[in-house]
Amino acid sequence: MKRILSVVLALVLCTSCFMLTACSGGSSADKYKIGICQLVEHVALDAATEGFKQAIIDELGEDKVEFDFQNGQNDPATCSTIANQFVSNNVDLIMANATPALQAAAAATADIPILGTSVTEYGVALEIKDFNGTVGGNISGTSDLAPLDKQVEMITQWFPQAKKIGLIYCSKEANSKYQVDFVKAALEDKGLTATLYPFTDSNDLAQICTTAADNSDVIYIPTDNAVAENTGIIDNICEPKKIPVIAGEEGECAGCGVATLSINYYDLGYTTGKMAVKILRDGADISTMPIEYAEKQTYKYDKQNCEALGLTPPEGYVAIEAK
Repeated sequence: MKRILSVVLALVLCTSCFMLTACSGGSSADKYKIGICQLVEHVALDAATEGFKQAIIDELGEDKVEFDFQNGQNDPATCSTIANQFVSNNVDLIMANATPALQAAAAATADIPILGTSVTEYGVALEIKDFNGTVGGNISGTSDLAPLDKQVEMITQWFPQAKKIGLIYCSKEANSKYQVDFVKAALEDKGLTATLYPFTDSNDLAQICTTAADNSDVIYIPTDNAVAENTGIIDNICEPKKIPVIAGEEGECAGCGVATLSINYYDLGYTTGKMAVKILRDGADISTMPIEYAEKQTYKYDKQNCEALGLTPPEGYVAIEAK
């Protein structure tokens, strides 16, 4: 009798489970959970995030993915809190938008796949010696590095009479230091004087920028999140002093520069999203996936900023579209 009751009870439980599953229309396991930690909101990073999300939606469908977007407020500690929360929530993949976000995610987990984007140099960001293009472990992604040698050539092309170049960057961003060190050495090889002007945050940027503008013929800014968030400060100082700015990317250029050799951050994010699909849907091994780069760079100029300084762009430059 006890055996019969046990069998009946088991059948009832199985039937109940089947009914619950059928009525639910699918469980949360049918959706991929993706955590997005974006260091700060500005034009370039926003575009990368949108491209990332769109690529995944295009491939998987909007109903198959759940995005948890979090803004790091340009604070590495906040990025760390966000990354740890993603780990606690057991997301299927983390997208880290910008270097500090990538560093925070890497410190938070060695198991959940992490894709970086808008990261200039992964070897520098993750302190990998003799970096060969593949991070290994649970990390891969895309790089926003535009050819620095060509950016140096832009400075001398636009301003052949310039002798003193000031390089403004945020000292908290390792990849910014990597870029300005390269540009400084390349400019000095050309016989020019290149001076580094590091700032800590927006509180001291105006003072540093004023010093740089007073002692430079041209200012160069790399792809730098703190700069991108505060282009208005640089523009308000450099334009009245008639000091032109060559920028590392289009969003910075539109804010305070005259010209740039820039990638398309939406496309970069889209490429990152396609990498995510390979991992989540197709089972690709992230440890073997090399860092991918933007396929195309475009020489661009800002019409308004050029007109304000009386500059005519060389041939081959495309005007940045007004927004």
